[in-house]
Amino acid sequence: MAAVATAAEGVPSRGPPGEVIHLNVGGKRFSTSRQTLTWIPDSFFSSLLSGRISTLKDETGAIFIDRDPTVFAPILNFLRTKELDPRGVHGSSLLHEAQFYGLTPLVRRLQLREELDRSSCGNVLFNGYLPPPVFPVKRRNRHSLVGPQQVGGRPAPVRRSNTMPPNLGNAGLLGRMLDERVPPSPSGQPEEPGMVRLVCGHHNWIAVAYTQFLVCYRLKEASGWQLVFSSPRLDWPIERLALTARVPGGALGEHDKMVAAATGSEILLWALQAEGGGSEIGVFHLGVPVEALFFVGNQLIATSHTGRIGVWNAVTKHWQVQEVQPITSYDAAGSFLLLGCNNGSIYYVDVQKFPLRMKDNDLLVSELYRDPAEDGVTALSVYLTPKTSDSGNWIEIAYGTSSGGVRVIVQHPETVGSGPQLFQTFTVHRSPVTKIMLSEKHLISVCADNNHVRTWSVTRFRGMISTQPGSTPLASFKILALESADGHGGCSAGNDIGPYGERDDQQVFVQKVVPSASQLFVRLSSTGQRVCSVRSVDGSPTTAFTVLECEGSRRLGSRPRRYLLTGQANGSLAMWDLTTAMDGLGQAPAGGLTEEELMEQLEQCELAPPAPSRGSLPSPSPRASLTSLHSASSNTSLSGHRGSPSPPQAEARRRGGGSFVERCQELVRSGPEPRRPPTPAPRPSTGPGAPLTPPKMKLNETSF
Repeated sequence: MAAVATAAEGVPSRGPPGEVIHLNVGGKRFSTSRQTLTWIPDSFFSSLLSGRISTLKDETGAIFIDRDPTVFAPILNFLRTKELDPRGVHGSSLLHEAQFYGLTPLVRRLQLREELDRSSCGNVLFNGYLPPPVFPVKRRNRHSLVGPQQVGGRPAPVRRSNTMPPNLGNAGLLGRMLDERVPPSPSGQPEEPGMVRLVCGHHNWIAVAYTQFLVCYRLKEASGWQLVFSSPRLDWPIERLALTARVPGGALGEHDKMVAAATGSEILLWALQAEGGGSEIGVFHLGVPVEALFFVGNQLIATSHTGRIGVWNAVTKHWQVQEVQPITSYDAAGSFLLLGCNNGSIYYVDVQKFPLRMKDNDLLVSELYRDPAEDGVTALSVYLTPKTSDSGNWIEIAYGTSSGGVRVIVQHPETVGSGPQLFQTFTVHRSPVTKIMLSEKHLISVCADNNHVRTWSVTRFRGMISTQPGSTPLASFKILALESADGHGGCSAGNDIGPYGERDDQQVFVQKVVPSASQLFVRLSSTGQRVCSVRSVDGSPTTAFTVLECEGSRRLGSRPRRYLLTGQANGSLAMWDLTTAMDGLGQAPAGGLTEEELMEQLEQCELAPPAPSRGSLPSPSPRASLTSLHSASSNTSLSGHRGSPSPPQAEARRRGGGSFVERCQELVRSGPEPRRPPTPAPRPSTGPGAPLTPPKMKLNETSF
């Protein structure tokens, strides 16, 4: 009773070890001894009972601690027995509370458990790791050569230009901190020099963009991924990246492999050499900020929502800029570039004819179709059906509008000259459609209302879309959009959720829940079912990602592989084998994130109120911070099956006249050439990247 009275009157600065201490933790009473609470020096409890921390007492005189009593129970048991019994408490919650109470032995034990659960060599899907490259010195010219060069037909010794310092061994990128202050981005915010901002791939090549320089890797059959090109250090942060790596021995010679980077309105283009090195082709200006940068064949395309497009032709070395209607979406099919505009029209440009046929020094921009309601075309997807012996091929276009409509239009080979005809209309969205994808077996649309996804299964007859029984609803699930309110977490252009994959195969979304996340979730774009989840092997946040369709080797039995490429905040690049994950489809948990996984991701950030609507049409492609989230209450999966592989989409190899339909038929007849359809590039985010141990950041819950 004396001990109880002492606790009621207040906690003395010193007391006997056997004194009973009464605690009220979150409304639940606990009783223990002073010795049990204070055997760990410099902990919360030793400071509390010594008087260094002021105390609050309830009506009974027990010391009140405003913490979770469920998590406190195993902590108190550890203080009593020095043994850990989680009792069903999540490890991260237990570690967080142990750190709050300053219980160093318990913290070390929990951290060791986490380290044993997480391998630095990744899981079975982990395929490779590329360390950060050497950071180049200040640019003196734009040329950079790496690898053996040919001089007069003889191999020349490897040389480095004045923009490439000697190899610094393990120092790498982070070992060479900037000796000069990194210039701010056009938005005025400073940039993280060591963070991977953008990743893209084509065939067996990869391009990785950092804040002020880029590097290219090539996959060699025997030696793996090799660094073959490093650009000089640029003056401004890279905001857009594009790569083309066509088959060797093409008609364009050294221009069969090119890499381009855009910053503001300036575009830099380099030619790449297969054995290493590269040379600058030129610097081009669009006059307005570049919002999409990609290749259609060997033609470099740059677009802006203002309605300006620029085309560089690899044959004539000519750069042409033209004004069209304000652009809200785009897609490519073979040598055709299709543009969706805010006036409801879909225009097409045959970039392979440019500039051989020009009218008044303009590109050949032709109107293909106009929306019946003249709603802005905010998303666009083109599918060229395979050629059949009887019916030729159809051109199928799916597009989304600013009013939330989803329409499918088709053009028959027999109706040349009449233009595409409206085939189907869906009005399941009440907000602007931000993404759309029409493939062999599925139609997928995403709208701006919390990024709601709707999918349909597509019925085909002899390769052509059919009305019997027609497109049937397949699934409905949500997309969670968390983007940094202060610009941290990476460049949004490097975080596009997809869908990724060839249109005649099963496609996937890649989900990144919060900007500072080190874990990604890969899910089927048709049903939202989880394929796998990957976590960075070095613990650093993932700042950019993409999916690469890699060619198979020449060895017997080899087949093309699909890889997930993840760029990290520390400058490294990791590779994950999605082909193996797709082969084991069904072993991962059904659906998207579980409730526990979602809460674990959200613990890394603080949510801010949604930003007000901008009152304008969506950008040509949605913000890449969209992240896919399964919602059990809103997800309805009626069926789920994988599409069977068929030959990749064809691309034209020669020029020719004729109408849009005839040219598309020519593309199919010319035979397939593997290529990955260009992924729409979102609008730039110029905020700095997340640090290696990022603080909690305030996030917006909107994606538009």
